Amino acid sequence: MKNPVHIKGCRNLSVPGKFLFFLFAFMVFLSAGSGAQSLKPGFDKEECLEMLRISSRFGDSAYFKNIQAPAYDPVYRSPVSGLDNCWDLWISKKGVAVISVRGTTASNLSWLANLYAAMVPAQGVLHLSEKDSFVYDLAQHPAAGVHIGWLVSTAFLSETILTKIDSCYRSGIRDIIITGHSQGGAIAYLLTAWLYRKQQHGLVPADIRFKTYCTAAPKPGNLYFAYEYESMTQQGWSYNIVNPADWVPEVPIAVQTVNDMNRINPFVSAGSMFGKQKFPRRIALRHMYNRLSKPSIKAQRNNRKYLGDLASGMVRKTLKDYHPPKYLKSSHYVRTGAFIVLPADDAYYRLFPDDRENVFCHHLHRPYLYLTERLP
Repeated sequence: MKNPVHIKGCRNLSVPGKFLFFLFAFMVFLSAGSGAQSLKPGFDKEECLEMLRISSRFGDSAYFKNIQAPAYDPVYRSPVSGLDNCWDLWISKKGVAVISVRGTTASNLSWLANLYAAMVPAQGVLHLSEKDSFVYDLAQHPAAGVHIGWLVSTAFLSETILTKIDSCYRSGIRDIIITGHSQGGAIAYLLTAWLYRKQQHGLVPADIRFKTYCTAAPKPGNLYFAYEYESMTQQGWSYNIVNPADWVPEVPIAVQTVNDMNRINPFVSAGSMFGKQKFPRRIALRHMYNRLSKPSIKAQRNNRKYLGDLASGMVRKTLKDYHPPKYLKSSHYVRTGAFIVLPADDAYYRLFPDDRENVFCHHLHRPYLYLTERLP
């Protein structure tokens, strides 16, 4: 591994560190039992709290000073790559591995990953450099689309993630939790879909059990991606935990047009239906329809222009050989997966009042931990 990075309390996985990793994983394997699986479907409050504690460790010591230490051991931190992306591997004594994806940092490049919000097909190829392409498959439906900025981030993290999954598997680990807060949660959505599709194609062992806890995650794709993601993870294998006072799960801003609907719908044949009406009723109906449909189509076109074409130019200033894909004519971002909505009541607002000077007052780990702890 190039440029190994230290985590507080974590071994440095340079070349000799690989031996320590396998030794640690082997001890976990022995204590957990051969091939034993402990992950269960359904929302688990303590499991979720642990994921929040783990993701908080991407902050500095002042940030997580008053946050309880996780009951997992940190064993690896990836090099920073792509759009300032990074992930950690943690392992519990029960033999559960956690892939924890870092959220937005203070860097402009990390924010660019969020703002690069054009939509691309959920299957395709990203040309990251002259020699490096990422062939991806996140959903089967031809109309499924996902956020390009977070897909680029997923692409850069994918190689080290697959390598560590293989290492964990060879050491006997079969349970893997995928988690991330904020932008990390958005990437966790795409990473989960990518790994599930790889399992379906026999490229990841079928006996690995993946479970996902996104926290404060924004919307990762369109309705067709959401349908397929929910089908893959239903029966309690994926959750997004949301504070209803937090604005981040409400983005990206969505624009729905008549073109975002299934092909069989009454709007497809609206023109021919209007043509059957008598004059001047025909003219009035066509005028009303155009006044309703054209503004959303124009807004979607502007989204693609500014959050796709213009943003990709900024991305290429850092990723010199990156070639942007063809964008979908869609910006219909939707809520995806099963949601756990936290109880932000009057007692919460007394502790965490609205603060217009701090737009992240409801988004950080402390309010999320407080609200999650209050769940029954």
